[in-house]
Amino acid sequence: MSGFTARKNLTRLGNMLLNIPMLLVILAPLIYTLLISVMPPDEIYRNMLIPSSINLNNYVNAFTHPAYNFLTFIRNSFIVSTSVMLGQMVTCSLAAFAFAFLDFRGKKWLFVLVLATMMVPGEATIIANYLTVSRWGWLDSFQALIVPYLTSAMGIFLLRQNYLTFSRELHEAAQLDGCNNPRFMASIVVPLSRPALGALGAYVFLNTWNQYMWPLLVTNSSNYRTVQIGISMLYDIDAESLGLMMAGVVIVIVPSLSIFIFMQKQLINGLMAGAVKG
Repeated sequence: MSGFTARKNLTRLGNMLLNIPMLLVILAPLIYTLLISVMPPDEIYRNMLIPSSINLNNYVNAFTHPAYNFLTFIRNSFIVSTSVMLGQMVTCSLAAFAFAFLDFRGKKWLFVLVLATMMVPGEATIIANYLTVSRWGWLDSFQALIVPYLTSAMGIFLLRQNYLTFSRELHEAAQLDGCNNPRFMASIVVPLSRPALGALGAYVFLNTWNQYMWPLLVTNSSNYRTVQIGISMLYDIDAESLGLMMAGVVIVIVPSLSIFIFMQKQLINGLMAGAVKG
């Protein structure tokens, strides 16, 4: 038994040593960005790796620069990302419930059509979406940033696969007891599928937070632009201030890293739920 334990510990140690180089490769750009953001300006162009002192003026300037309203960009990104996340959690869960529990004519073909939309690249529909929101008078508004992304085929597929792990007899028993579909979904399905809903919410929030092309296309004023556009605006303000741009990058990636760090287990469990049943 002791020999088996020793081999297991050696295997674990070997796996950790093998992962260290990959970890360094992944973290090196992030660490270097953080170091530049706190490095004094005269040291940045001397190609120094470690700053001689910590300079937080770049972070102060990112929030207080008169030509750059960073707090507004962060607020806009939180409004858009949270709205899209909640919207997809509602619409995708309703569609997934229909595909998993309800029987209607053409259900399989309709589900295939939904999955087929995943094969269409976003670049192929961006012009059509732009013309639509422009015709509706939604340009430079939160509606243009939120409404086109209130549902997704990936979210429907993820939740449908999770719902298929539930016993069909559970739904039939609830119907015999007089429980209608909305009550069954709210009382049983949603509480039992929290890992999948959490994974979908985190995934959608991160994707929406990191969007660049669509917000750039449909917004013109800083009142509605998001942080990803704001980062590029830092370059326009002062192209030589690398420290200011890196400070903005660090601020923008903090929510993404926080979600991944604190919801890593839930993300993995949610994405794996129902993976072996279709």
